[in-house]
Amino acid sequence: MAIRTIVQRTGLAVLVVATASCGDVVRSSRSPVFLTINSLGGAPGNKPTVFGSTLQSDVQTNVTSPAPCAPTTPCPTIFNDIGQVSLSVAMKDITVTPTTNNQVTITRYHVDYRRSDGRNTPGVDVPFGFDGGLTVTITGGGTATAGFEIVRNIAKAESPLVQLRVNPNILDTIADVTFFGRDQVGNDVSVTGSILISFGNFGDN
Repeated sequence: MAIRTIVQRTGLAVLVVATASCGDVVRSSRSPVFLTINSLGGAPGNKPTVFGSTLQSDVQTNVTSPAPCAPTTPCPTIFNDIGQVSLSVAMKDITVTPTTNNQVTITRYHVDYRRSDGRNTPGVDVPFGFDGGLTVTITGGGTATAGFEIVRNIAKAESPLVQLRVNPNILDTIADVTFFGRDQVGNDVSVTGSILISFGNFGDN
């Protein structure tokens, strides 16, 4: 039986507390509140509940079930990878008590990848950046946690990740994730956080 490649999308419903690097706070908007990233984590698509402060992204996973996949005839499979963010909203003027007007609704996010050596051409040195939809509302003075897609399936089928299926190299990148939203009176707010992602064809277990 010929081995076939399967593409799977990992569900985003499971949210697990994770540790990660803190994001930069954007205070330049006209909103009376600012948005903060408390934690930013990632989980590989074949282990979507195992979040960490760094992410080992497997470009291809040999799946042994269900049939027709088996230990003797594994199915090479591409999983997307999952991010998880904890966001909070605080008043710029600490003497002001927040109201419902100060709630912030996040509606989208953007992911860019970069390398520490400065070689950052999308589709050559790093995966293409992308925009994603995400809806979560954070109360003034409150915190919310949300899951999102941090590495798309298609990225693992394109250069430079697709070449990693057949060679032992590891590609280390930093993913900069920016979350965009508005408070309830229409003021824009955003915040950016970063996480290390190592891409490679890692061993399956």
